Amino acid sequence: MLIKEKIAQAVGILQEYSIDCWIIFTRESQINGDPVLPFLVPAPLTWHSALIITADGDTRAIVGSYDRQTLKDIGAYDEVVGYVEGIKKPLLEYLQKKNPKTIAINYSKESETCDGLTHGMYLTLVEYLGEIGFEQRLLSAENIVSALRQRKTSIELEYIQEAIWYTERIFKGVSRFISPGRTEEEIAQYIRNEVESAKLEFAWDQKTCPSVFSGPETAGAHYNPTARKVEPGHILNIDLGLKVNGYCSDLQRTFYVLRKDETAVPPEVRKGFDTIVETIEKARQVMKPGVQGIEIDRIAREYIVSNGYNEFPHALGHQVGRYAHDGTALLGPPWEKYAHRPYHPLEEGMVFTLEPRLTVEGYGVATVENMVVVTATGAEYISTPQTQLILIKK
Repeated sequence: MLIKEKIAQAVGILQEYSIDCWIIFTRESQINGDPVLPFLVPAPLTWHSALIITADGDTRAIVGSYDRQTLKDIGAYDEVVGYVEGIKKPLLEYLQKKNPKTIAINYSKESETCDGLTHGMYLTLVEYLGEIGFEQRLLSAENIVSALRQRKTSIELEYIQEAIWYTERIFKGVSRFISPGRTEEEIAQYIRNEVESAKLEFAWDQKTCPSVFSGPETAGAHYNPTARKVEPGHILNIDLGLKVNGYCSDLQRTFYVLRKDETAVPPEVRKGFDTIVETIEKARQVMKPGVQGIEIDRIAREYIVSNGYNEFPHALGHQVGRYAHDGTALLGPPWEKYAHRPYHPLEEGMVFTLEPRLTVEGYGVATVENMVVVTATGAEYISTPQTQLILIKK
């Protein structure tokens, strides 16, 4: 089971970072759950709950009595303690027995996936630990959570690749549906119908998944499909992600709608698209463990600019996992909004998108989004890379 696999992985990460103990402290997780919980429990938790993993391999869950059997059934914790009146007594007794010198908890200034401990729960935990003199032992679990999310296991990669397979299948179908006169919204609805028919989930909110942009001067990324009609001479791009077994894909494909008298793609459109394809491949070729994301982004950004285009207004790529935007490390520039994320070195098992974009004046935006996994020696595509414009001839 994946939860057992990830808990075992967490023990190794604690040992790697010389941290004695990691506590995930939560309550009513269906309302305001910690993003790391799906790796550690199979269902929402109700009352104050503590999932505890230690560097010596001891694992314990202290939960409300009604949640106890659910956690016992998965067989992932050495002991599952159910309480009735309150969590403080069993939690403090266990911590006093283990006497950890360092206790990692889930807060982070720069990574939303590592910042799952609410301020109220933090205050509660500090108050509890103050009764036994442990409140000064707390530190951020950012390194633990980041590593757990980004080091994909074979099962996780299998789920991601299954999501990619379905996404690519839908792209093939929609390429036959697109035609001049159809609107962005009609194209998006075709995709929604296909996803519903296959009983699949979208990787993000359906208002913008899929995103469909046709022609010049569109609203840009992260906007919903509109009543704009596809016209001959438009570049059209679609951003689509699906979720399978809790894991996501995130892909973009670019199309060109031929004019009535055109037998070939206009040179400026061809150049723009080829520049995107070349940029992605140049970036992939320099990806390997130890390289910082900022260096990968710089290579891509400089190549786009050297071909006469403005640099793209976002990071080159983000991690993908349980969310379409997942993990801490980022292939990005040194901008304020990205904080230290571009400086994190790549690790084996990370799954990234590569998604530069550029504007072809008068035609639209050329962009492709492929997915790669970092290996021991480099990076390999796990999606089928788009290397040719998809031509719409109708």
